[in-house]
Amino acid sequence: MRQTKKNSQRGFTLMETMIAMSILAVGILGLAAMLGDSLAYMKGSQDDFIAQQKAEEAAEAIFTAKYNANATFAQVSNFGVGNPAGLFLPGPLALTVPGPDGLVGSVNDTAAPPASIIMPGPDKILGTADDVLVPLTNFKRTITITTVVGKPNLKQVVITIDYTAGRWTRQYVLTTYVSSF
Repeated sequence: MRQTKKNSQRGFTLMETMIAMSILAVGILGLAAMLGDSLAYMKGSQDDFIAQQKAEEAAEAIFTAKYNANATFAQVSNFGVGNPAGLFLPGPLALTVPGPDGLVGSVNDTAAPPASIIMPGPDKILGTADDVLVPLTNFKRTITITTVVGKPNLKQVVITIDYTAGRWTRQYVLTTYVSSF
């Protein structure tokens, strides 16, 4: 009778407990890593917004140049050896403030300082003396302007913003059209 009672009260062995704790530790570490990655990814949402705004800024510069009669339809194109009249620089370029013509990404931007944003300082109030100027050095903008095939009075404008957010490389693409009318 005594022997039966002893066997029915047996618990977990030390080996079973260690295996269970190891499995639990791997699961918790996996959750912690996933939480860290998701927080880092979400931190990039500010950069996503900046990329969107900088692409829209370039599109507005192109429309401003065309529709305020500052540029002809022929000038609303990429500058190059084959097209010296083009206003907008080709290839991925660092974001800069607008040059003397007031257009971002144009041939006048070559000596312009890097673009930046102003963030609130330690007092958390924007517009005070402790505000922080953050340069946008991790952003590159490409403006590609092509004539739509079969439609000589229509140009496609593709603005691509490449940037890094944490350990991720991201890209925002804005496509729009400009007509000669």
